Amino acid sequence: MKYIMKSRLYRLGVLAAAAVAMASCAWLPASYDAEKIYKITVLHTNDHHGRFWSNRHGEYGLAARKTLIDQIRQEVTAEGGHVLLLSGGDINTGVPESDLQDAEPDFKGMARLGYDAMALGNHEFDNPLAVLRKQQSWVDFPFLSANIYDQQGKRLFPAYTIFNLDGLKVAVLGLTTEDTAKLGNPEFIDEIDFRNPITEASQLVPELKHQAQMVIAVTHMGHYPNAKHGINAPGDVSLARQVNGLDVIVGGHSQDPLFKPDKQNNTLILQAYEWGKYVGRADFEFKNGELTLTNYQLIPVNLKKKVKQGDKEERVLMGKAIAEDREIKAFLAPYQEKGQAGLSKEVASLDGKLEGDRHVVRFQPTNLGELIAQAQQEKMHADLAVMNSGGIRDSIEPGSVTYKDILQVQPFGNIVVKVDLTGKELLNYLRVVAAKPADSGAFAQFSGVNLLIKQGRLIKATINDKPINPAKNYRLAINSYIAAGGDGYPKLDNHPNYVNSGFVDADVLTEYMSKNSPIKIADYQAEKKVIRK
Repeated sequence: MKYIMKSRLYRLGVLAAAAVAMASCAWLPASYDAEKIYKITVLHTNDHHGRFWSNRHGEYGLAARKTLIDQIRQEVTAEGGHVLLLSGGDINTGVPESDLQDAEPDFKGMARLGYDAMALGNHEFDNPLAVLRKQQSWVDFPFLSANIYDQQGKRLFPAYTIFNLDGLKVAVLGLTTEDTAKLGNPEFIDEIDFRNPITEASQLVPELKHQAQMVIAVTHMGHYPNAKHGINAPGDVSLARQVNGLDVIVGGHSQDPLFKPDKQNNTLILQAYEWGKYVGRADFEFKNGELTLTNYQLIPVNLKKKVKQGDKEERVLMGKAIAEDREIKAFLAPYQEKGQAGLSKEVASLDGKLEGDRHVVRFQPTNLGELIAQAQQEKMHADLAVMNSGGIRDSIEPGSVTYKDILQVQPFGNIVVKVDLTGKELLNYLRVVAAKPADSGAFAQFSGVNLLIKQGRLIKATINDKPINPAKNYRLAINSYIAAGGDGYPKLDNHPNYVNSGFVDADVLTEYMSKNSPIKIADYQAEKKVIRK
């Protein structure tokens, strides 16, 4: 198919020779009117993570998103066009008001916004499959993923759906990162087979090209520039380069704001950051086998930026103010009120920031990483504790700390467990854990042990200033997720000395912080206890 992209800001030339375009048109279905100009607008969001309600600054939220989407639909319809609203997945896990209600307000809200399809994200598997099936029952749009199978080799979800827009057929194919096998909770995905999405797409896209004039992949795989995905599974750039025939990839997972489409192998890759902060809008025209992008933009949903006014900083809107839809706000309000109940009670006070930002905690030891590990170590009467950074989802700001703050840090509901190991077993475990690379959820945080790590190799490990004795027994505290092999950690839930405490990690942290309040961050100097060179 001949493909042209042009924009108010930039224009790209023809991306295929005329002969190639003629050859490709020969095997397209001929049900559309070759002389008609079809107008298709693709709206997209991704990595919603429970943000159904606006934040304290009035940013994002489903109610304002509804107003914006309705305005665009009205505009496009008036011009004789069609709108597809797609999500790149990860609706689950992010704020306690949503997490405590299995994201019911989010999914039911999305249905009322008129989403047409979504890709399944890895965080859709933070809960048992029964919860995901319940979430499916709340919506009237498909959850798509071509590469998720059961152990008998049957797809668990539809691979794709096809929309007929006045005779023009648009296929939407869903794909999920195969990293879900290590990112999802092992307790819930043991019977699920996450296959290579690129392999699945390479088999399905040629079929879809015979059924539709436009093929969109809605993915939760991540955008990694120039296909440099590091320790992550290959993402959208690799998909575009290795699979011919995709017109558009609407992505998620890496949570990038792509203000300009990334063009790879005649495929446009789009992504709209996270949390519904932006709605991506791509306007296309299709005529006689030629697809043209006429406009692309990320539209901020009441986002604000800090601007200095004299000695003060003020937050000013980055775009136009978007009113909240009254019906959606009224529908969501009971969920917000229910979620707020009990969350605002103070459990501790704090004299400084506990660092849990993903761009910090996945790269270096932090005070919050040590504090969480120490809370689990103390609860289990253990000699040491290890915490995966991927289980730390936010920072805690100084001042009053509420249960909501803690749930935002640890939203997954993992159980704190203990395992008694010999010194030899423990050293082998620590060697593996110490090698976990930065920029990953597997990157380890510690308590109760001092470590020297050089280039990912464990050089020295001491407990109470004494080297670990291979013949002695030690008690290790961890969470059930990594005990089950999550994030690629050594599997310990099959060890004869494994004990599941039944205590939820967020509750353990709450108890520890409440007992030790006021918390002094100077007591948690992780960078002095775990040295990486």
